[in-house]
Amino acid sequence: MRTAARVAICTIITVIMVFPLYAMVRMAFSTRSELFAGDILIPDSWTLANFQNLFEKYPMGTWVMNSVAVSLVTVVLSVTINLLAGYAFAKIPFRGRSILFILVLSTLMIPAQAIMIPQFRIVSELGIYGTFWGVILPSAATALGIFLARQFFLSIPDELLEAARLDGAGQLRIFFSIVLPLARPLIAVMVLLAFMNTWNDFLWPLIVLKDPELYTLPVSLRFLQGEFSNDYGGLMAAGLISCVPLVVLFLLLQKWFVQGIARTGIR
Repeated sequence: MRTAARVAICTIITVIMVFPLYAMVRMAFSTRSELFAGDILIPDSWTLANFQNLFEKYPMGTWVMNSVAVSLVTVVLSVTINLLAGYAFAKIPFRGRSILFILVLSTLMIPAQAIMIPQFRIVSELGIYGTFWGVILPSAATALGIFLARQFFLSIPDELLEAARLDGAGQLRIFFSIVLPLARPLIAVMVLLAFMNTWNDFLWPLIVLKDPELYTLPVSLRFLQGEFSNDYGGLMAAGLISCVPLVVLFLLLQKWFVQGIARTGIR
């Protein structure tokens, strides 16, 4: 009875979680007349018209490639910087380490909207306003990523690193040859979180990017929203295109993601 109850509860929760995704897929493959007919959740006919209209009327390919480029560069920079900073906070003793880490961690309590004006001024002063670098550089390091890296590296025994130092290895050699191979679950978590945040980011790219040819996919969705009517089929099709890379990436990194979350101490 307990097993049956657990299966029933898990089934109900799964249906509730999957239903919005199913509705989006169904609407993305429905015609405009079917969307307003009322019975769109029951499969009757499937059409690619919404996707064809997207790529014919809008530069969807350019917007998708913009999102891919921005997300990949941000992920590489963010993961690299966060790993190095987390290792320094965890394994390299220096004066003021605890105070500096607390200051970094305290930035998590500041809403992103509160720092947008000074962040915009910095981007403008650096001369990267209106470019991809204006979107990428503010996300090149995150307090959450540094925290996750530090918590993970604290679990690595100091004796292992001391043995490497006795063999003549320096800090960089220890980091790349010993620490990184052990940090695969952590890297999977950081890659997934960084990619998801960058891929779904709407407000900051909307502020920084001026040229529509440079827009990322979330920003481009506003072109499908009219003043008096919305292209719901096109919106759902674009939303589906936006969701697919995240779902695929999560499925690929699911095993490492679960291990990384467990080992960083987050429950």
